[in-house]
Amino acid sequence: MPFYEYRCDECGEVFEKMLRFSESAENATCPKCESPFTHKKISRVASFVNTGQGTAGSTASNCAPRGGFT
Repeated sequence: MPFYEYRCDECGEVFEKMLRFSESAENATCPKCESPFTHKKISRVASFVNTGQGTAGSTASNCAPRGGFT
């Protein structure tokens, strides 16, 4: 099951919730203030690049100059 990241419109709390794909359209209740007024955040996708000297973490994809992915 994937994690979804939410932000509460009332108190600003940012939290994650693990939901089934079939439940992902539903808003989550804020664990801090219990408000139903939350929305999903668009999260960055973590990717890892092999630099030849180990693996370096990144929060964005790396595009090669020729338009390919590394």
